[in-house]
Amino acid sequence: MNFELSEEQRMIRKLMRDFAEGEVAPGADERDRTKAFPAEVFRKMADLNLMGLPFPEKVGGGGADTISFAIAVEELSRVCASTGITYSAHVSLGCAPLYLFGTEEQKKKYLVPLCKGETLGAFGLTEPNAGSDAGGTKTTAVREKDEWVINGSKCFITNASYADFVALTAVTGPGPEITAFIVPADTEGFRVIDNYVKMGLNSSNTTELVMENVRIPEENILGRIGHGFKQFLITLDGGRIGIGAMAVGIAQGAYEAALAYAKERVQFGQSLSKFQVIQHKLADMAMEIELARTMVYKAAWLKDEGKKFTKEASMCKLYASEMAMRVCNQAVQIHGGYGYMHDYKVERFFRDAKLTEIGEGTSEIQRTVIAREIGC
Repeated sequence: MNFELSEEQRMIRKLMRDFAEGEVAPGADERDRTKAFPAEVFRKMADLNLMGLPFPEKVGGGGADTISFAIAVEELSRVCASTGITYSAHVSLGCAPLYLFGTEEQKKKYLVPLCKGETLGAFGLTEPNAGSDAGGTKTTAVREKDEWVINGSKCFITNASYADFVALTAVTGPGPEITAFIVPADTEGFRVIDNYVKMGLNSSNTTELVMENVRIPEENILGRIGHGFKQFLITLDGGRIGIGAMAVGIAQGAYEAALAYAKERVQFGQSLSKFQVIQHKLADMAMEIELARTMVYKAAWLKDEGKKFTKEASMCKLYASEMAMRVCNQAVQIHGGYGYMHDYKVERFFRDAKLTEIGEGTSEIQRTVIAREIGC
């Protein structure tokens, strides 16, 4: 059992650390305040060939592995979780379904531009009345000759305002039979609405999709008719590794800020870091981050080895997300009143961390998945 990162993985960590601190961190607080999308950041990431990092070079990717992807998400999220979730959703939800289930023609037409960073990837599963119960999809697709006509809506969709096309699910028959489709954003009747007011992740793009008699050709079916729900569950397994890595990154950023503050802040004649109660808080934070990171990397390694990783993906996402909330909570506490203020980054980390307990399946759903996987 070897816990050492490979030389390539260490190089990616250094590249992403330098890029995150040099290009992402300086504007993170301002973007959070103004809700400005980090478009320039992703243009620079495309120039570095990072937008298709874990996919083969033949489709425009970087030829790296899932652990490298997790490292990239973690390093981005350590300074700006909005950038981290944008990147994670692009790769694990936007690109992955096309790579896993797309035809060679679909990969050439849709996956290659995603991997090159010419557009961002988006994934349409959640609906107003179908969140955790994604099988309750109400969006419909009806075949008319050689076309499909789609009607319905999706909510809480990441990146759609910057996506040239969206992979989404619709009911195509009784059961319900659910099928995945690739829908170009410029199709008549397809609208992206960006008007959510969120708790955190303010500079990420979260939208509603509305489809009114959207017509797409037969060739835009993604995968097999009736297999859309199963395909998207497989996709979510990979997406949970991304959210786990995002949670680890947020927690790492909050911990580092709390540690630095504790060393600098003087109370009762000594720095906070000299008080045992603060030392124990920081020790617990460091321990939990390391445990979560190890679990994320294990799930990623299993995926790279072609082994079953559903249970481990849910475990890493569940543990890392709840850990991030605990760490961010303590980071705010260590900062005291200053931790409640926008001027200190831990306030942003705390708000951003909450989504990790909700996105890609809530903590309650993760426990249900784990229970099923262990035979309950």
